[in-house]
Amino acid sequence: MTNMVISSRSLAGKLMGDDAAHGLLRAVLLVIVGTAFLTLSAKIRVPFWPVEMTLQTFAIMALAAAYGWRLGTVTVVAYLAEGALGLPIFTGTPEKGIGLAYMFGPTGGYLLGFIAATAIVGWFAEQGWARSVLKMGAVMLLADAVLFALGLLWLGTLLGWDKPIFEWGLYPFMLGEFVKIALAATTIAAASNLIERRKR
Repeated sequence: MTNMVISSRSLAGKLMGDDAAHGLLRAVLLVIVGTAFLTLSAKIRVPFWPVEMTLQTFAIMALAAAYGWRLGTVTVVAYLAEGALGLPIFTGTPEKGIGLAYMFGPTGGYLLGFIAATAIVGWFAEQGWARSVLKMGAVMLLADAVLFALGLLWLGTLLGWDKPIFEWGLYPFMLGEFVKIALAATTIAAASNLIERRKR
């Protein structure tokens, strides 16, 4: 194992090998790259139907599968910490607020869901599921369901369950979620199989 954070069973671990002397430095660099990737994905807006979408679900799922559950979770927590400190790294920031004020707003549950989704996808990826598009796609759908469940639970608690919570926080995004998950699962499976072939 590269170190206690980067699993040798993750794509990142397989690419880096077992260099314990530089493991911590590499983990820190991967966290920095990962948080930048998540920030970029939150800022990109893609025209879509029925609403435009960002690439954040794709980024969360792909990063989790590539990093594994430990490094992936550390990266997402670091990303959220940057946002809590007031950096405008989330979708809609700084226009819709920054820092804790934004994080405790309507999207707070989804942000928490990022952590849960990362842990789920990362764990299964480390078990070898990353090599299969169908298996990885199924795990990502499960993780996305958990992410949205947390998001909707917070949204309903914050705004009231008498409001059209599902119409606001789920239905408009479902088609885009399927597209992003399909893209993430395909990308990760292709990368995983390529790495496996090169190691033989």
